[in-house]
Amino acid sequence: MSSYEKDYYAALGVPKDATAADIKKAYRQLARDLHPDKNKGDRQAEERFKEVSEAYAVLSDPAKRAEYDEQRTLFGGGFRGRNGTGFAGNFGDIFGGGLGDIFGGMFGGGRARGPRRGADVETEVTLDFAEAVRGVTVPLRLSSPHACRTCNGSGAAPGTVPRACATCNGIGSVSVNQGPFSISQPCRDCRGNGRIVDTPCADCRGTGSTSRERTLTVRIPAGVQDGQRIRLAGRGSPGDGGGPAGDLYVVVHVTPHRVFGRRGDHLTVTVPVTFAEAVLGADISVPTLDGPVRLRVPEGTPSGKTFRVRGRGAREGDLLVTVEVAVPKNLSAKARKALEALAAEDEGDPRAGLFDEVTTGG
Repeated sequence: MSSYEKDYYAALGVPKDATAADIKKAYRQLARDLHPDKNKGDRQAEERFKEVSEAYAVLSDPAKRAEYDEQRTLFGGGFRGRNGTGFAGNFGDIFGGGLGDIFGGMFGGGRARGPRRGADVETEVTLDFAEAVRGVTVPLRLSSPHACRTCNGSGAAPGTVPRACATCNGIGSVSVNQGPFSISQPCRDCRGNGRIVDTPCADCRGTGSTSRERTLTVRIPAGVQDGQRIRLAGRGSPGDGGGPAGDLYVVVHVTPHRVFGRRGDHLTVTVPVTFAEAVLGADISVPTLDGPVRLRVPEGTPSGKTFRVRGRGAREGDLLVTVEVAVPKNLSAKARKALEALAAEDEGDPRAGLFDEVTTGG
């Protein structure tokens, strides 16, 4: 069965006008559910996984999708008229000339298809917080369509070779006379491939491609953010007929840290200090991903004050340290007495100015 005889939209469960994002979302969900690692020994799930992978390889590539839609329209009844000719009237009057140029442009003007770029592939990886900040090299296990190893992509069983289609002389398209003009359309005998496989390969069933797993070692750069999409040129599916490979897109998920946060390339951390340290000043120890460092807290530092430790963030970022005055829940009698004495010596009410502003309407 040729590609345009298969309903790739139905395979992914999306409508024909689905956006690229809808197609990608549907594929990712199905690939997770049908992955061989999750369905070991389930032949039906394996076949469905291959079907979904093949559908995504076509619909995720704008050029392949456009060609697939055109072929589906031509052979699926989109242009059928009376007597099965494909047209119901004299279209030469409508277009002011023959349709050979129009349809010839669709299928390469009668030329056999040349090399085609491989499909883009998307996968996901989850990193811990430190790996995302520092960068890390990770192995990625991918499953995507590849040229069948058994037949080397020819689609023919070992020991046999495809033969050139006698109807179209291996071009893949034929000219059909329509009155005073002719129309170039895909050859029905070879389904537009230009060749016929008499003995299909048992592994790929004559398609020339199979879903194959491979492991890539990929370097994730330092400072990557949660949800970031990294493009790796030429690491996607191999091309057809010697064409270039597609690209690999890696969606990164970062596990939150229990202590540190992120603000761009800056790391953030909140460090508690005692009331005495905030009032009198102190040298305190603060954590970083590379070990503790000393930080000077000046006397009279208010709770919520943020200090900067240079070069301790992601890439060229810094560590932003916010100090927070820790309020003790239980006081000894001696400590309580000392605080009461301090309160008695405080000068004025720190909230007086606030009420003055309210009173004056400022």
